[in-house]
Amino acid sequence: MARSKRQIQEINAGSMADIAFLLLIFFLVTTTMDVDTGLMRVLPPPILEDVPPPPPVKMRNVFVVLANSQDYLLVENDYMQVEDLKDAAKEFIIGKPGNPGDERFPEFKASQDPLIVKYFGPNYPISKQIISLQNDRGTSYQLYIAIQDQLAAAYSEARNDVAINKFGKTYNELKDSKSAVDNDKAKAIRALIPQRISEAEPKEIGG
Repeated sequence: MARSKRQIQEINAGSMADIAFLLLIFFLVTTTMDVDTGLMRVLPPPILEDVPPPPPVKMRNVFVVLANSQDYLLVENDYMQVEDLKDAAKEFIIGKPGNPGDERFPEFKASQDPLIVKYFGPNYPISKQIISLQNDRGTSYQLYIAIQDQLAAAYSEARNDVAINKFGKTYNELKDSKSAVDNDKAKAIRALIPQRISEAEPKEIGG
């Protein structure tokens, strides 16, 4: 008598689709993806045709930073390492208000800003400083970002020094405080030390 062939049961693959779908969701949730990052900058408004050009700026009020295609940094006509840029820029930003004849530092003007007058007194001197950044078309992105970090740190430290010496708090503590008075003090410091970084279109500065 012949044996009866055993019937092979079919595999139920219906649950496999559910498992694959769950794995897909898991990888989508847990996998990190590269995100393009940039620099936070508030661009100036466009200049209208009927607006007269601004008055010329004296070169003593301008701190010139040049980066060439070989990633060499030239600051005020002297070669400089990027890690030394912060201290040099900070010294220029703070300036020497009590020594107006020193051509190495920018000029100062008396301010009538209400917040500055309120917390620092009338006719408080404000530096006319401007930092001019010019880079070559061949300048590496790493150097450009490093320069931006150094300049931002220079302004941050200058503001922080004023905040601690005048109000006994750091600038970030005043800025992030829930107190309206502290926020006004932070605004006064920003008006006292405005961040002025002028960037021209990249060009061929040289090697």
